[in-house]
This record gives sequence, C-alpha cells and structure tokens, in this order.
Amino acid sequence: MDLYLLRHAIAEERGKATVTTDAERPLTTEGRKKLREIAAGMAREGCLPAVILASPYVRARDTALLVAEVQGGGVEVVLSAALAPGAPPERLLAELNQKHAAARVILLVGHEPDLGELVASLITGRESAGIRIKKGGLAKLQVETPVTPGGATLEWLLTPRQLRARA
Repeated sequence: MDLYLLRHAIAEERGKATVTTDAERPLTTEGRKKLREIAAGMAREGCLPAVILASPYVRARDTALLVAEVQGGGVEVVLSAALAPGAPPERLLAELNQKHAAARVILLVGHEPDLGELVASLITGRESAGIRIKKGGLAKLQVETPVTPGGATLEWLLTPRQLRARA
C-alpha cells in the first residue's frame, strides 16, 4: 500500500477574533492558493488516493477537501478522530487495518508533531526519529498490510516548495 501523509496547509493563527478554538482555525487565503499548487504537484508525483482520511479539525478537513477537488473529485474524504492532535497512533493503525486495508493508495491529512511521529513509528518502530513535516509537506511510505510499527519504508519526504515546483 502507498501511504501518503500530508500536513495541513497554512492556517489562521491562534487568537484571531474569528477563531474561538484551535479546532476551528481555517486555512488562510495564501494557504489555499499554495495548496492548489501542492495538490497538482502531488498528482504529478502519483499521489492519487482512493480515500483521504483527515483530522476533523477545520484546517485539515479543508486541506483534504481541496486536494480532492483539485485532483478531480470522486475521492472519498473521511473525517477521522484518529488523526486529531494527540490521538494515540494505535487508533489510526486499527482504523487503517479494519476499514481501509484493501486500498492501494491512502492519503492521511493531519498535524505535527503527530504525523512526524507516525512516520517514525511506521519506519522504525519508535515514535522518535526527528522527522518533521512542514505545513503542506508530504511523505510517501510503502507499507505492508496489516499496517504495523516498523513495517514501512520511507520513499520520500517533500517540502511544500518542492511539491509546488512539480505542479
């Protein structure tokens, strides 16, 4: 299975008058503009998911929906509490194995430091490997099913700038 991990695009800063909780932070206009280019670059790199799992936080949900739109629609976007900040990674692995094991390409949209820790866990079996994904950055893993810690190979990790250059 190809498993892609995308950090949400640039979001409004905390503390804006229109944002009352961290979960409600929307994407900025600049974030949406750059994300359109990132999504086009993702498609050129072969990231054409059958399903997109996204954190229910507004910025991650909107990132997932915009990626699906740019890539032509028709991609199922599923909100998953297992991708919310601080959710235990075991919950996400169980969801992948129980509900999405047959998918050949899956995109996960979430937050840092959780995504970097997930990459570390999947490739090393440990949560810490110093991996960080920038806002709009994308990692590609080759994962054996069932998905287990230490059962993946990191194929690449691209910055938003690198993805936009491929658009």
